[in-house]
Amino acid sequence: MNAARRTLLVLAVPLLLIVTWWAATAGSTSFFWPPLTRIAGAFGETWLTGRFTADVLPSLARLLAGYLAAVLLGVALGVAIGSSRTLRALLEPVLEFFRAIPSPVLVPILMLFAGIGNGMKVLVIVSGCVWPVLLNTVEGVRAVDEVLRDTARSYRFRRRSRLLRLVLPGAGPRIAAGARQALSIGIILMVISEMFAAGNGLGFTIIQFQRSFAIPQMWTGIILLGLIGIVLSMLFRLAEARLLSWYTGLRAAQREGSR
Repeated sequence: MNAARRTLLVLAVPLLLIVTWWAATAGSTSFFWPPLTRIAGAFGETWLTGRFTADVLPSLARLLAGYLAAVLLGVALGVAIGSSRTLRALLEPVLEFFRAIPSPVLVPILMLFAGIGNGMKVLVIVSGCVWPVLLNTVEGVRAVDEVLRDTARSYRFRRRSRLLRLVLPGAGPRIAAGARQALSIGIILMVISEMFAAGNGLGFTIIQFQRSFAIPQMWTGIILLGLIGIVLSMLFRLAEARLLSWYTGLRAAQREGSR
């Protein structure tokens, strides 16, 4: 019963939005706001043919490359900065400065240095995704219990053992929160980067549809981006639940103990 109720709650808002959209556009004669049935009819022929391999897969590959690079870079730098008070005090103003710069603004600059190929698009994704991972990792490392740190030193754990068995697990929930934020940012930057001097990709194709006044096809691209976001979010939740199962169990035990 609980599972059925959770499923209903998850699907209630999307179904309500779809019904509202369908009802609002059922009799639409607007060129820019076509009926949802017409958009749905154009979805298959637009994306489930050659464009899936020519545009969708390259976009996902760039997103995956930029996202993984940002996570690895953010965790590595975050552990180093979070473990050193001197390094943290030295770099904090610089980090705050660069974090405040919107990533889309960097696209023209990155184009100058990296060209207009895949490298530039991956760098745009990295430049935006790295900050939530980095800052959450720093805070997660700082929040590791000092008693546990002292205990590890007393037992003469090597630095690598402390990192793998204490620091990373302790900062894991914060790292996961930053990685979740970075995923949504990465999808946005993937589209933005493909709108500048690109030859393929979802962002490029949606802009081409808009410029050629293929409005139903343009809407299908927007819907496809939303579906990709949902699928990636679900995959992330599955991975997070598996990697942080110990943390979920600990929180559940603490809640039961407090009752």
